[in-house]
Amino acid sequence: MEEQNKIELNELAMDSLRTSAKWSTFLAIIGFIGIGFMLIAALFVGTAFSAMSNQPELQGLEGMEGMQEMQNMNPVFGIMKYMPILYVLIAVIYFFPVYYLFKYASGMKKALNFRNSEMVADALTYLKSHHKFLGIMTIVVISLYILFMIGMVLFAASMASSMM
Repeated sequence: MEEQNKIELNELAMDSLRTSAKWSTFLAIIGFIGIGFMLIAALFVGTAFSAMSNQPELQGLEGMEGMQEMQNMNPVFGIMKYMPILYVLIAVIYFFPVYYLFKYASGMKKALNFRNSEMVADALTYLKSHHKFLGIMTIVVISLYILFMIGMVLFAASMASSMM
């Protein structure tokens, strides 16, 4: 019978994983609180936008013409109607890495308490998912920055050519 390749953790490794799990729990809790604040902000911004559209100087502005008039007076009004949606979208995206981090932390604490290598493997799977998600999001954000910069250069070039 062949012996499988095994990795055994010494006390230093287990202590490091235990500390990692504690800090991961802290960061996950802060992340969940941040998600809650984002959702509250989405409600607040949506309510504030509704209140602004009911201001007395805007009372005569009804329907699409009223909305267009508000946007002409201040372009921020046009953007603000999408802010609650943006906040909820960011909260949903932010939820997944925070959830994976929390699952890693709670799983690692349990695994180290029971000294169970299968539970360590499961916990590390969540940490892998956390890092993979953050890596993909980093690639997406860098790609969007590059596209934004290209768009700004093209916009500046088109504005410069129209001035000539």
